[in-house]
Amino acid sequence: MKLEKIAIATGNEHKVEEIRSLLSPFRLMIMSLPAGGRMPAETGGEFRENARIKAQYGFELTGLPTLADDSGLEVDALKGAPGVHSARYAGEGAGDAANNQKLLLALEGVQNRRARFRCSMVLVMEDMTIEADGTCEGIILDGPRGRGGFGYDPLFWLPDLGKTMAEISPREKNKISHRGRALVNLVLALKARGLL
Repeated sequence: MKLEKIAIATGNEHKVEEIRSLLSPFRLMIMSLPAGGRMPAETGGEFRENARIKAQYGFELTGLPTLADDSGLEVDALKGAPGVHSARYAGEGAGDAANNQKLLLALEGVQNRRARFRCSMVLVMEDMTIEADGTCEGIILDGPRGRGGFGYDPLFWLPDLGKTMAEISPREKNKISHRGRALVNLVLALKARGLL
């Protein structure tokens, strides 16, 4: 049986658009969760746990195969922080600017600025759960560059491209991003099971 329709369990429309774009070659109908629903608390200690929580919630809500991801930034000098707390690094309700500012303050005077974006994706279906991961390595700059992307993208330098994640096109980002790589791995798993 081939997948025809999936729901995306996220409150972040940027993620929905990225996932929709990456899955466009497969002619899947991509649905958002019903408006007004409240996403469950991300209580897991790892990205994959949080993705499972959200995917299970979306599946129970819609009855459709539901895809969720959890992703964030891991900075070596901060022992992997902000990690699963990336979206709430500066506190509940804090926006991208506050999170970026807190990160820059935490790295003031630090030489080792190596970091990675990490993404775990989980697809929950009636009789099966499929999981996949992806990472993207980079360096945290001293200040933001670029107007694209969201989150920590303006601080995340890609040495191979000589640009930040916020300075590349959405198409380039989909090829090299942690979410793009996780989705490629998920698609391979789905193809291996004859679902795509």
